[in-house]
Amino acid sequence: MSDVPFGFGLPDRDPERRDGGDNPGGGDPFGLGALFGGIAGGGSPEDVLGKMPLFAELQKLMNWSGGPVNWDLAKQGAISQLSAGHQPSSDGERTATAEALRLADLWLDQVTELPSGIERTAAWSRVEWVEESLPAWGALIDPLAERVVAAMTSALPQEAAMSFGPIAGIMGRMGGLMFGAQVGSALAKLADEVLTSTDVGLPLAPAGTGVLVPQNVAEFAAGLDRPADEVRLFLALREAAAQRLFAHVPWLRQQLQDAVHAYARGITIDREAIERGVSEALAGGGLEGLDPSDPESIQRLLGSGLLEPEETPEQQMALRRLETMLALVEGWIDTVVAAAATDRLPGHGALAETMRRRRATGGPAEQTFATLVGLQLRPRRLRDAATVWAAMGQKHGNADRDRLWNHPDLLPTSEDLDEPMDFVARQGLDDELEALTDEQPPED
Repeated sequence: MSDVPFGFGLPDRDPERRDGGDNPGGGDPFGLGALFGGIAGGGSPEDVLGKMPLFAELQKLMNWSGGPVNWDLAKQGAISQLSAGHQPSSDGERTATAEALRLADLWLDQVTELPSGIERTAAWSRVEWVEESLPAWGALIDPLAERVVAAMTSALPQEAAMSFGPIAGIMGRMGGLMFGAQVGSALAKLADEVLTSTDVGLPLAPAGTGVLVPQNVAEFAAGLDRPADEVRLFLALREAAAQRLFAHVPWLRQQLQDAVHAYARGITIDREAIERGVSEALAGGGLEGLDPSDPESIQRLLGSGLLEPEETPEQQMALRRLETMLALVEGWIDTVVAAAATDRLPGHGALAETMRRRRATGGPAEQTFATLVGLQLRPRRLRDAATVWAAMGQKHGNADRDRLWNHPDLLPTSEDLDEPMDFVARQGLDDELEALTDEQPPED
């Protein structure tokens, strides 16, 4: 992660455009000096922006009022980055996707008590993945972005607020632009890699929709020594397994989001550090003065690391909870897919190992959460979670294994994953003790 959450900072100026030339800002290539000067002279931000050609379109984006992230900009930015290599899905790819997901569900019926969670199938292009997943991303990211903005605003000392004066009103909207640009870039990178709608660890498709991304599936398969149909079916098994879990464990999606939001609620900014830094800046110290008419001084503040949030014990707890939940989801998927595919897909072992390496080196899920909340999913946690699920099935049967999803309190904790076999050994003891108690003759 960058020093500032979501890369919150103004873009670097172009060092080759400092000679004034024909632009009205002279050494200010974007005319920001004129912008701030116009505001200081009594003009409203909207009036000044509207008179500057460079900001004509920017003004429209800054009128965004839909939340702390400008999702219009995020969508436009992501799609524009994808346009060159984007390939729409063909009818043949849609048919192949539907057939693979249907067969995957038939195989999974034999290894898990959870019924199918797929009501419809879809073969998304990369652009469709961006468009269709935006609602899920909004629910996840908006609370984080809102908390970051609020924490930064509340932490600015009074003397800085007085210095910013009339431009304070547009800073929030500028934050929405910067968050939107950051999120859009991240979504574009993810759209180039994701293979299914659950590849990042959370369900991003509308409920009941099983999804493959054929263009990415084909590129993924091209680097493997396995038939393309086999790779597609393996990925369909993973998607169908995830859909079963999220469809029939109604609290799971909310628990994952709550863990992220619990992290967001704990975001705090070191107010004393900001006060010291701004005082130095205003005195001509390390930041060379904080001048609201000089956008570079604002950039130095935002990019100096002063606004980096502190990680609290509550946040660390939220991250452990999220890490454990994601590991349990991924481990269960690995286990049921292995049970369904080991005797049917000749290349299952190699494909499963490829997915493990992909996770270990930073696949979409790891990249997403590392960027979002600084979370690194440790492969050891995933292996331990898979050990729990596999051992539960062998010792107690699939029904008892899947019954652990009936309530979050039944699931292994992070401490349980430290000794997965001890957790498995404890399961069923309560039932055995109850049975023994029932067999005891009543006291006279």
